Amino acid sequence: MTRILLSGCSGRMGQVIAGIAKTRSNIEIVAGYDVKPDSSAGFPVYTDIGKCPVDMDAVIDFSHPAAFDTITGFCQSNKIPLVMATTGLSAEQLTRLSEISIDCAVFRSANMSMGVNLVMELAKKAAAFTEGLFDIEIIEKHHSNKLDAPSGTAISILESINEALSTPKEPIYDRTTRREKRDAGEIGVHSIRGGSIVGEHTVVFAGNDEIIEIKHEALSRNIFAEGALKAAIFISKKKTGLYSMSHIIND
Repeated sequence: MTRILLSGCSGRMGQVIAGIAKTRSNIEIVAGYDVKPDSSAGFPVYTDIGKCPVDMDAVIDFSHPAAFDTITGFCQSNKIPLVMATTGLSAEQLTRLSEISIDCAVFRSANMSMGVNLVMELAKKAAAFTEGLFDIEIIEKHHSNKLDAPSGTAISILESINEALSTPKEPIYDRTTRREKRDAGEIGVHSIRGGSIVGEHTVVFAGNDEIIEIKHEALSRNIFAEGALKAAIFISKKKTGLYSMSHIIND
């Protein structure tokens, strides 16, 4: 049985994770942390994480970057494995995750979907195989309430592709002021916001007389919850170190 403290338990994703966890026999949400107390959660919810019990195997954080220092400080002090699922983290916060992984195990992914992370792996292989022959574009779509653009997942896909290339490509986020031919050394990253789109990411490899597309479409938020719970089980067995979904995929 993997015992979890769920940070951001009163939020949309927190509620989805809690709901799925209730159907599992190998995992239990033993406590929650949120700025909004929730007596209907089915487990104790604390507004002060310092008062949460430390008898747990992992922490899942699906909250807000503003809570980052509180969550990471709690996990580092108590040496509790952490699944950092919150998006929109700054470069400084990402560096901080590497630092605290010396004291406690940290699992971090820009997208908790197993399918999206498989897309990243496939995109890396395709980029290496087609280097110099195909132009690459990334298109991401999300609901109208999403604040950041491009998405953290699109950025991660871009980084994965550049890792596979002998010469990394320059990201271009807006061509409206560019009156010139597309440069072979660039990679376009496009964001679409509208309606209730959960999440869609497409990597386009455009060559001469042929097009390859690698696409993932999220149909519900359940896939992110499933990934977070899987990550919690994985990280609960680690003492220290920084891990990502690629460690699960390639395990």
